[in-house]
Amino acid sequence: MEAHGVARGECAPCDIRALYVHVPFCASKCYYCDFDSRACRDRAAFEAYVRAVEAQIEAASGAHALDCCQTAYIGGGTPSVLGGLLAGLVAAVRRGAPHVAEFTCEANPESFSSGLAESIRDAGATRVSFGVQSFDDAELRALGRLHSAEAAQNAVRIAHEAGLEVSIDLMCGIPLQTEASWSRSLDEAMALGVRHVSVYPLTIEEGTAFSRKVAAGAIDLPDEDFEGWCMQRARERLVAEGLLPYEVASYAADGHACRHNIAYWTGVGYLGLGRSAAGMMTGADYLRLRSLFGRVVTADGDELAGGCVSARDRVRLVQRDDEGRLFEAEVLTEREAVAEDLMLGMRMTAGVDSRLVDRACAVLGRRRVEGAVELVCRRGLATWAEGRLVPTRRGWLLGNELFELFWDLAEE
Repeated sequence: MEAHGVARGECAPCDIRALYVHVPFCASKCYYCDFDSRACRDRAAFEAYVRAVEAQIEAASGAHALDCCQTAYIGGGTPSVLGGLLAGLVAAVRRGAPHVAEFTCEANPESFSSGLAESIRDAGATRVSFGVQSFDDAELRALGRLHSAEAAQNAVRIAHEAGLEVSIDLMCGIPLQTEASWSRSLDEAMALGVRHVSVYPLTIEEGTAFSRKVAAGAIDLPDEDFEGWCMQRARERLVAEGLLPYEVASYAADGHACRHNIAYWTGVGYLGLGRSAAGMMTGADYLRLRSLFGRVVTADGDELAGGCVSARDRVRLVQRDDEGRLFEAEVLTEREAVAEDLMLGMRMTAGVDSRLVDRACAVLGRRRVEGAVELVCRRGLATWAEGRLVPTRRGWLLGNELFELFWDLAEE
């Protein structure tokens, strides 16, 4: 399999193609957010954290973990709260991963400026992703966002003027949102010339301010029918403007799809650095890079012994501290890894190619895999097109059913 146009055999020793760096700081916590982030405006804390992550990047580069890395993404949290320190972090990634072609920084409009745009561009960023969520001020206040619709509009213009690619997130199911206001948010995104939009329905997560408001009866749970209407309206509006869905939640004009996003759904190895950053790699790469991860434990807190991982396994890692000394690991067998690739591939418009299906047959058993493929096609969840097994619109609407049919193949 090739990832982002580079054949696997061309790179040694590691097959990690993407780097994610997490910044766990925000100016304030939004009401819906359950990410690992904390409200902080302490520059000394920012500096200490950035130093620790830059040391991790240097160590990973020294171990040749980033030699084949082609995309980088700094997310959060709100990376733009770092101010000028963000440009230094971008530069550190560029030094450690010199072959990165696409480099995204997340930002919030209230902490984005022309000076920051120019500094991260000059340091090597190529793209900025804004958590806009809505272009309606009342809806933004309902979410606990700090920016206004006007600030979001200005941030997008500033990024464009700096020559950065722009992506925005929009959310539906927000308290106070209506069909008309959702349509206006979509219209505003198009008027700004945005060529990549990710659309998400609001979900109420345990431990968030919204979950407490729901429990107290202050707000209602999101209306699933309304969210469904919004998702369909977004599809119609964005497609009409030439932004096509390439993944369940993401739309892009030709040539503007996020390559880093694609990596997550196509079985590509990626390294996660910074508190709560997630990574995924082959067992062989994990064993080769084991010294980078300090203490590695399972979800139960037990030490992960070296003998528990084989080269054919897949290892998922999540950093559990600020310094990079503690990681939590989940080990997937080869069977689970192949079944996962089939399942996640169904999130993509492009689906999976016949080579992955053939590999699945070899690992999981031809009769079982061909039976599952026949079943999803018979149910109208997927179809064959030009040598690829691709999800149908019905398959995306019934995603849980489609994904479960392929994940169940992992069972012996």
